[in-house]
Amino acid sequence: MSSVTAAPVAASASKDESDPCVVDLLDVARSAQQVETQRFNGPGSVRVIAPAKVNLFLDIGDMRPDGYHEAVSIMHALLLHDVLHLRLAPSRGTGLSVELTCRARSGLAPLDVAPEDNIVSKAIHRLAQALGRSVDETVMAHVEKRIPAQAGLGGGSSDAAAALVGVAQLWGVSGDDPHIGEVARSLGADVPFFLRGGCACFSGVGDVFSHELAPLDAFVALIKPEGGVSTSAAYRAFDACPQRIASADRRLALEARRAADVPLRNNLARASEQLLSMLAEVRAWASGHDDVQEALMSGSGSAVFAICPSFDAASRVVAQARARGWWAHATMFAPLRASVVSSR
Repeated sequence: MSSVTAAPVAASASKDESDPCVVDLLDVARSAQQVETQRFNGPGSVRVIAPAKVNLFLDIGDMRPDGYHEAVSIMHALLLHDVLHLRLAPSRGTGLSVELTCRARSGLAPLDVAPEDNIVSKAIHRLAQALGRSVDETVMAHVEKRIPAQAGLGGGSSDAAAALVGVAQLWGVSGDDPHIGEVARSLGADVPFFLRGGCACFSGVGDVFSHELAPLDAFVALIKPEGGVSTSAAYRAFDACPQRIASADRRLALEARRAADVPLRNNLARASEQLLSMLAEVRAWASGHDDVQEALMSGSGSAVFAICPSFDAASRVVAQARARGWWAHATMFAPLRASVVSSR
């Protein structure tokens, strides 16, 4: 598994800031300066990146007796990421408490979730319970949101994985402690992927690791129309009229050991497009763009990812998408996972 250290952030300052990797990493450093000078610059603090993902291949199967669907999912991490700041604070003598704040970046709607219901808070509490940790302590958490919600980009799941990784370090728990993986699976099907990152195939309900794939070296334009798609609603629409992926494509996907060899397929797309008709328009527009090689909806939507031959090409797609009133962001595939990038 790959990891990210703080060193490249500082080193990148002298590089070309038009490079998307440099832009995103410099953004981490700048936002960190703003936040850390306030509350997160003391001892007992960590900063964790939480990358977005796209589904190169998503094959939803039949519903199981437990209400979940069988799934084969090949996910790939992106350079776009949230940043999670964590710090241990003086105890209030009432067991574990989590104080969570969140700031959405420009262009993103604020999260309409109570702090205690946020998946970051749930991750911290569940890991403490799994570890049998009964210390009176406060964990302060601040999320810098760059990944839009209800987009199929895994923002919440990645934040949860980042919370597990970060608080484990604060508590002196080994990163390979099995409790971390167990809690990740309890939080959602995509959360285990972000502990591994890169490009990987998962089975079960999308939460059981199968194998890694060599990552892609390509640029991506992410496009999201206004509105989102509820995952549960998308699955209900799918159950009403299921779509099946051709067996030949499924075999190619399962046999692929390079992300470049994976056929881009998502049999949940039609169900999501029924719920949000603009999705079909976005996908058709992106697929027909001269700068786009392939385009597909990620997860249950509502974001479409368009693979482009260069950062300039991705930037042109983004500029034109924004002119249409859509949220859009240029990024690239990256072998990232939820990782601590600095600690004090």
